[in-house]
Amino acid sequence: MAGEERILIGRRLPYDLKFNTLGEDELRAFLFKLNDKIKIGISSCLLGNDVRYDGANKLDHDLRDTIGQFVEWVPVCSEVEAGLSVPREAMHLVGDPTTPRLVTIFTGVDHGDRMAEWAKKKLLHLEKAGICGFVFKARSPSCGLEDVKIYSRSGTKHRKGAGIFAKAFMDHFPSIPVEDEEGMRNAAIKENFFERMFVYHRWREFKTQDGTVEGLMRFHDSHKLLIMSHCIRHLRELGAIVNGTKRKRAVLFGRYEQVLVACMRFPGTVKKHTIVLQHLAGYFKKQLIHEDKKELQEVILRYHRGLVPLIIPVTLIRYYASKYDLPDLKQQYYLNPHPIELMLKNHV
Repeated sequence: MAGEERILIGRRLPYDLKFNTLGEDELRAFLFKLNDKIKIGISSCLLGNDVRYDGANKLDHDLRDTIGQFVEWVPVCSEVEAGLSVPREAMHLVGDPTTPRLVTIFTGVDHGDRMAEWAKKKLLHLEKAGICGFVFKARSPSCGLEDVKIYSRSGTKHRKGAGIFAKAFMDHFPSIPVEDEEGMRNAAIKENFFERMFVYHRWREFKTQDGTVEGLMRFHDSHKLLIMSHCIRHLRELGAIVNGTKRKRAVLFGRYEQVLVACMRFPGTVKKHTIVLQHLAGYFKKQLIHEDKKELQEVILRYHRGLVPLIIPVTLIRYYASKYDLPDLKQQYYLNPHPIELMLKNHV
């Protein structure tokens, strides 16, 4: 990949102590937020539960033991919860790729209707539970996101698509971010998933706790730089939506959510982040002395060249925003990854 587009996977660098700007009150607030865990759905086998067709599991230690410290996993096994036994005959998808059937491989028993009926009830339950994301088991005929083999009635492979439950979930929750465990092993994809999830969580909280046009303006202002790091075109479109406040509120909010979700699906790149960092640096023209300005530009350049992860210039700018008390910057979610232990902005 080109130098400025390179993704830094798995890099861990020590932090300069002067970047640690968390005061005692901020730390208490941070720890409180950690205890208020966000709910994320997950295929039950990925947490080590023996629910697969062969009576085994597909435990993912990172999901269960690391990420599980900061989120509340909501395990789901569509096949077992729909009433199938453990162990059970293996199944695959058969028929029309747009509406495939879930059929046992050897005996040809069709469990499609059973799964569809269960899914309708389960999706309503998950809606009430307030989940903000879902991590599915890759290539599962019930839970695979996009790479599941679909066979013709004659038994030949027809094409690939989503599993029965995964498709029903995405149709029911078009705004909720989804990923599979294989994608979550890629640091950049994992970071994008969590960033989307936190944005969705804050958006849903805003609609529940505020829901005013003035609140929408505040929400947009605090997310501007984060949105810019994903897609400048969508930033302009979202700005136009916010400024068009004469629309009915339901229409206004619905359109904003639609564009916001589409924007967050675009991954951040080194080039995009560098543009945002230079934009941020412009806020300190009057405050910083020459040596500090030079240091900040050098840190941004090192990031652009792939020598340090994004968290380094972000933390330095966050330090300056706190030191010089710039409220417009301190409110920006771009400068405040959640929670810090998830190592967001360490790989892009």
